[in-house]
Amino acid sequence: MASDQEEDEFLGFSDDEGDGTNSDSDYDDDEATQNAESEVNAHQIGDFEQNQQLPDLNEVGQEYAQECEVGPQHTSGISDNHSVPFLFDLNMPTQQEFPPSPIHQTETDQNHHKPRTPRINNELRLEILLFLLLRKEKHSDELIHGTNRQAVIMFGYTRKTIRLIWQRALAHKATMDSYFYDSKYHNCGRKRIQVTYESIASIGMGDRTTIIDLARMLNLSPTTVWRMVKRKQIKPHSSPLNPGISEECKMARMKWVLGLLMDYSIPNDPTYYSMYDFIHIDEKWFYLTQKSQRVYLANNEPFPHRKGKSRTKIPKFMFMAAVARPRWGQDGQLAAKRTSKNRVKGTIETKPIKSVNQIATRAMLINYLIPAIKDKWPPHEGEKVIYIIQDNAKAHILQNDQEWQQHYKQDGFTLILTQQPTNSPDCNILGLGFFRSIQSLMHKKMPKTVEDLSGAVTEAYNELHAKTLSNVWMSLQYVGNEILKHKGDNNYQLPHNKKKILEDEGNLPEQVKAPRWAVNECKQLVDEWRANQ
Repeated sequence: MASDQEEDEFLGFSDDEGDGTNSDSDYDDDEATQNAESEVNAHQIGDFEQNQQLPDLNEVGQEYAQECEVGPQHTSGISDNHSVPFLFDLNMPTQQEFPPSPIHQTETDQNHHKPRTPRINNELRLEILLFLLLRKEKHSDELIHGTNRQAVIMFGYTRKTIRLIWQRALAHKATMDSYFYDSKYHNCGRKRIQVTYESIASIGMGDRTTIIDLARMLNLSPTTVWRMVKRKQIKPHSSPLNPGISEECKMARMKWVLGLLMDYSIPNDPTYYSMYDFIHIDEKWFYLTQKSQRVYLANNEPFPHRKGKSRTKIPKFMFMAAVARPRWGQDGQLAAKRTSKNRVKGTIETKPIKSVNQIATRAMLINYLIPAIKDKWPPHEGEKVIYIIQDNAKAHILQNDQEWQQHYKQDGFTLILTQQPTNSPDCNILGLGFFRSIQSLMHKKMPKTVEDLSGAVTEAYNELHAKTLSNVWMSLQYVGNEILKHKGDNNYQLPHNKKKILEDEGNLPEQVKAPRWAVNECKQLVDEWRANQ
């Protein structure tokens, strides 16, 4: 085997630097290799002091190469300019074989760890306690062997967490206290900005129409105000324009609502009529389309192009609707209706007229409404009195109309025309919410012609579930309570009494009760007003 000197001469290494003298920094290659191996072994076993910089192999090789530069005189005939920039040892592993240093790990490698266990909430903490209590030994506070392990597997938390819950329960038992497991983790972190009621109410209405304006007045950022809106600390509201109510109109509204209460139920238990003998009629313009229609498109789908002759003069139809309260059978389905041999259900004859006046209204009531009531009303015995409630439009006729008097009694039906209070659209079923439901379904059909509009409105009326109409009739009774509470005024919000929840629970009443104090006060006001007239 060749000696080290011969091996160095073959690789082109020399102990001198070319001037024939040896420097103090020169040393043998074996010593350099031994030092490098000792540093590598220390790096592998982690034998470094704390906060000590780990060596870089490339820097070590360059340092050794500078100290072991090749001189100009060589016996092997190799060029004087030839040199080896790094010191290699074939017995040492390559740099890729070393385990990666924790200091030089990338951020991606450091993030590869087990997902963090979610914070335990109060309900789960109580569930774990009940699990442990069921596996407690009798006449002892010790748990059955293996209970902690089962809890760890079942709930996914560590033994320390399970043990702390049990120790806390034992501490409560020792002090004769009840188990209390509400944590205070919500008190940590940055505290939320609190906004008082007075600070918002003192701002003028015109200065809080947008989130940006309100944030500027509160000296907050718009994002903070938006989060308060999401947390329902600030309530957005769209204020509608309501008709003005005079004193005479307030009295008429109170008299109207008091007339809907059963006489024998006043004053001890005021209750509304079931209203099954009431029919509400009203007219409404249905436009062919809206000025702006929102749709959701797929990616790269072309925008739909809608066009018309005029943006202001959109074709429209006036529809008259007459609705009664749905009648339900014992199984919760609609009661059976009469069938007509004259025409199929849902058939509509479109006859355009120039204007809607009393002549047209009278013809609609006599020629269409009365036959429809006779065909669809459930069978009954004896005389049946039905009240047809309409608004105070000039085109409507009254009960004393001469031609109406000739037709209001037919085949055991007595039809009485009555008027709702003036400036009271919330006292009519159609204006209260039924027309809006039909209109929302109609616009989904996207009618393009006037003929399509008539069919779209009819289809929307037939598709609307009878439960929706029944809920509107219930809302009418709750609106009557609000009118009584506000003494005939309309400064109230439409009530939402969770009718769907009550219906699912089987507690939805058929007849709503009115507040006794409101009925007595309104009755007294009406009597005083009559006395002063």
